[in-house]
Amino acid sequence: MLRVQNLQVRYGAIAAVKGISLTIERGTIATLLGTNGAGKTTTLRTISGLIKAAGGTIHFGDRDITNKPCHEIVAMGIAQAPEGRMIFSNLTVKENLRMGAYLRKDRAEIQRDLDFAFSIFPRLKERMKQPGGTLSGGEQQMLAISRALMARPGLLMLDEPSLGIAPILVKTIFDKIVEINRELGMTILLVEQNAHLALQIAHYAYVIETGQMVIEGKASEIAKNEDVRKAYLGET
Repeated sequence: MLRVQNLQVRYGAIAAVKGISLTIERGTIATLLGTNGAGKTTTLRTISGLIKAAGGTIHFGDRDITNKPCHEIVAMGIAQAPEGRMIFSNLTVKENLRMGAYLRKDRAEIQRDLDFAFSIFPRLKERMKQPGGTLSGGEQQMLAISRALMARPGLLMLDEPSLGIAPILVKTIFDKIVEINRELGMTILLVEQNAHLALQIAHYAYVIETGQMVIEGKASEIAKNEDVRKAYLGET
């Protein structure tokens, strides 16, 4: 579904991403692991069209989307729940969700997707009329994921969904990511600091360091890799 080849991204003189290549198969969960500053979020933002690539190509299906405007990329079927959630604090939960469907005209299907979001995250339905800014961190993350789903993407990208969330809710969020993948057959690209959880739910994993790919493979195999266990799983 997604093929990134030799992606390079620069911030002025600084090379943030140095020739990353990855392939995401349709219907799978892939995770991108690495320390802070490794280039994970930059990679997602470049795929989304928020940052311009300095080199390399990005293909979504058979379409070259390299450096396309981000609204066109959303219309093609890629949606992102960004790091820090970035919900509309003054809008209600329901209004936030409808913003996710702003490019769509199929009202009946929009309502069906709204109902699906509420079935996945019942807490959002309970808070449907509340301003987004009054929700807890975990509830805001549920809202950010659901808002992305309202675009009805083929590829859902999640950037640090466990960040700033109470531990009791983190497992719930990850269980729901698996449910979305299973129920909708949705392809998911997950960036996550919690390598334990990410490797438990992903089919395939990539590890990047200082903007370069260092390890890739089946998540179950990456989880057994001695270097990964030491660097990201806190084992000695």
